[in-house]
Amino acid sequence: MPTSPRGNSPAPPPRRTDARVNRDRLVATAQEVFAELGPAASLNQIAQRAGVGPGTLYRHFPNRQALLAAVLRDRIERLVRQADVLTATEPPDDALAHWLRALLAHARLNQGMGSTLMVEEPGAPGLDCHRLILDAAAGVLTRAQEHGTARADLAAADLIPLVAGIALSTTHTADPTQPARLLDLVLDATFTTPR
Repeated sequence: MPTSPRGNSPAPPPRRTDARVNRDRLVATAQEVFAELGPAASLNQIAQRAGVGPGTLYRHFPNRQALLAAVLRDRIERLVRQADVLTATEPPDDALAHWLRALLAHARLNQGMGSTLMVEEPGAPGLDCHRLILDAAAGVLTRAQEHGTARADLAAADLIPLVAGIALSTTHTADPTQPARLLDLVLDATFTTPR
């Protein structure tokens, strides 16, 4: 551990580390608060829950859209990593089915955030995020197609709107099992043999 110039005590960690820790804590806290209260949640409340002052929040995220984009990007990166893990560890059909379930959960959780970003900051993070999801979907789908069990005429660009449509259409459903049942119908249409 580095010592101070006088050599008698450890030097404090570099500011960069503290800044990174604060940023990560803000993103994690914002994820929780946005999930609870929606994308219009108080930024001051997020800072308070993260244990930092509002000035720290605004140094990292100059406005709500920047924080929403960071939260959404973090969630999408986790979703993409999940596709990679499933591809490496699961049979092709299972990887595709599990990842589409994860995509549905992501779409249901992030509906308000994505639409708020698109309305308030057109084109900024949406296109890159969409491309990441499309590429991940293409990876798990192509593997199942190469295995011969997923329809060859299906494209990732077909699956994503189907899953997003399920998320949107079941936002206020009284039946909590409906999203999974609808996704099962999509999966039945995706595979060439019954699962």
